[in-house]
Amino acid sequence: MPVQGESLCQKAVAKKGAAHKQTYRKEETHMAKKDYIDTNDFTKEELLDMIELASSMKAMIKKGGRYPQILKNKTLGMIFQQVSTRTRISFETAMTDLGGHAQFYGPGTIQLGGHESIADSGRVMGSLVDILMARVDRHKDVADLAKYAACPVINGMSEYNHPTQELGDLLTMMENLPEGKKIEDCKLAFIGDATQVCVSLMFICSKMGMDFVQFGPKGHQITDGGLQVDTNIDLLAIGEENCKVSGGTITISDDIECIKGADFIYTDVWYGLYDDEEEGSSYMDVFYPKYQVTMDMMNFANPNSKFMHCLPASRGEEVVDEVMDNPERSLCWDEAENRKHSIRAILAYLCPKTVENAAEADAAEARMNAVLAKIGK
Repeated sequence: MPVQGESLCQKAVAKKGAAHKQTYRKEETHMAKKDYIDTNDFTKEELLDMIELASSMKAMIKKGGRYPQILKNKTLGMIFQQVSTRTRISFETAMTDLGGHAQFYGPGTIQLGGHESIADSGRVMGSLVDILMARVDRHKDVADLAKYAACPVINGMSEYNHPTQELGDLLTMMENLPEGKKIEDCKLAFIGDATQVCVSLMFICSKMGMDFVQFGPKGHQITDGGLQVDTNIDLLAIGEENCKVSGGTITISDDIECIKGADFIYTDVWYGLYDDEEEGSSYMDVFYPKYQVTMDMMNFANPNSKFMHCLPASRGEEVVDEVMDNPERSLCWDEAENRKHSIRAILAYLCPKTVENAAEADAAEARMNAVLAKIGK
């Protein structure tokens, strides 16, 4: 398919021009801050480095009982415009595991795009905390936050993508590779609606060189553009550009034959975005029963296929209990836990390390002690 528009990454590069590319390389040498807004902003090697960080720290903590205090005294600011279970708990516990502290800012608790612009909020918050994450209603909000904040910014989910879920899913798949296969040899079939999780899976699978399939009804496929944050962005074209580098493939179809040979079967809820949920009778008419993940579907794809779900799940709708609770076939509980392990890696990868200047610290401490002594403390 020809590229009908630019990806978010391509647009950013085009806007800045060739001169910016040279400047960017120079800034990288000087450890310029890096944000985690879209996995398409990272190379395959960088993403696999994060996976190795996640895997090594997971083993260090779970098997070795040792917590790497690499973010001691660091503060994570967590902005949530939406409710969250896995993302909030994962970020908060991951930061604590690394010796840092997390602050939660729920809807209505801070100025963000209200009386204070996102640009101003970004400037202020970026100077008060060491790293920020934001789960937002609109992708532009987290992109603008990253643009103006001096500290690294992590996208905790937008209506466009869910990059922290992507890394957790990649970790889960790499921990459960079929015997004799590498990640590049694997096929993932997403069943159902083209949610931001579906789109994100296309991104990460195409980055890794995997075969990605969306089995879904017309009108709810990635190619229908239902999750556009910009009318000039061709979602499929982003994945296809990744495939040119990685050797992966992308298939989108309403024919169940497309899931044959899948190593991983993945689904998400059918009711769409939080602010645009369809009525039950409407989405059930569209997706049920053809796109419900059952054990028959799992076995049709591959007798050894594994089930994945980003959660929360609507049991009895997109998936049946027999699949979700199957101890041999379901990975969704390991997948949920891996959100914490992968987020821990993202925090460690992005958050700048404080380098102590002993002379400056000693001089400042002496001044502090003089004042404290003066007031009897």
